[in-house]
Amino acid sequence: MTTFENLPSAKNIDAIQRFTDPMTWVACGSQWNSGEQKTLQCCAVRQETHDVRTFIFRCADFSALSFEPGQFITISPVIGGQTIARCYTLSSSPTRPFAFSITVKRVPGGAVSNWLHDNLKPGDNLRASGPAGSFTPVGHPAAKLLYLSAGSGVTPLMSMTRTAADMAGNLDIVFVHSARTPADIIFHEELKRMQAGMTGLRVINICEGFGDTAEWRQPIGRLDLPLLSQQVPDFQEREIFTCGPQGYMEAVKSVLREAAFDFDHYHQESFDITVLNEEPLIEQASPSDQQDVFTVTLSRSGRTFSMPGNQTVLSAAKKAGAIVPSSCSQGVCGTCKTALLKGTVEMNHNGGIRQREIDKGLRLLCCSKPTSDLVIDL
Repeated sequence: MTTFENLPSAKNIDAIQRFTDPMTWVACGSQWNSGEQKTLQCCAVRQETHDVRTFIFRCADFSALSFEPGQFITISPVIGGQTIARCYTLSSSPTRPFAFSITVKRVPGGAVSNWLHDNLKPGDNLRASGPAGSFTPVGHPAAKLLYLSAGSGVTPLMSMTRTAADMAGNLDIVFVHSARTPADIIFHEELKRMQAGMTGLRVINICEGFGDTAEWRQPIGRLDLPLLSQQVPDFQEREIFTCGPQGYMEAVKSVLREAAFDFDHYHQESFDITVLNEEPLIEQASPSDQQDVFTVTLSRSGRTFSMPGNQTVLSAAKKAGAIVPSSCSQGVCGTCKTALLKGTVEMNHNGGIRQREIDKGLRLLCCSKPTSDLVIDL
């Protein structure tokens, strides 16, 4: 049985190509790893729909990006003189590590999404942090998969589908995407071509309305249990991956609960895309709740500040005026991953850091609260 777990991937060691770690391609030269900052150069911009564009990048130093399908990078454009970090899922396949892409929907009032659409052009550079995230089929062996997406939530599932196509994997994939109208379907033509040329891929688009499309032969309405049962009668046998607006993902879970689906085989992106990309949340501690007070030292600058034990290190550092790279403030994106040189913290994250990174002394400042005085690598 072929699965994402055992699909081959290429790794170059001393100019000899051999198959090693699943879904990871380390090409000739250097490699861009998780958490590391790089300068990216925009190679191309492609219009997907009226409000969605794909931005294709390469590393300015020609290093290869090693990631798992479904992961994201954190870009840090300078807008109005201020560096603003935002997370965007990679829509490309890790089998093509030298050119990679994010696909961005213009969000009303969104500082970064609008800046990207209005300003970023081929040849421009911006800074970004390496890939992170646990929403990936790697580690979940399954030959039968069901992808459920809505809106720009299609991007991680598109990366997974492109990867399976590039690897010529013997996978049975049903890709169900929901959109407002046929004109709003992202990657519509490419997925049609992939379906025609890839054994085992079936694409179903569900639209709320016809829009300006005169002829539409796929379902109209919203995903519910009768529609899912009709279109994917064996959905109970599949590993399910879901991504989209929070309301959509809650609706999907409700449908699956109604069907008594085994949620051990259900995976969803663990954050609200809109909230994460456009409105980071910074915890504020109430003075009345303060108990123990600890001293935090920034090793590079020598700056020190005091903070209560019931507040996150990120919140306290920002209140003290320290410049800390951050984005989601929910323990998901990994942007604030920093080495803890001395002391202890209580960290409750949501997948933005791996155990091997924790073992090396790294912590996510946005979801770490001190339990002693600290020295951190800032």
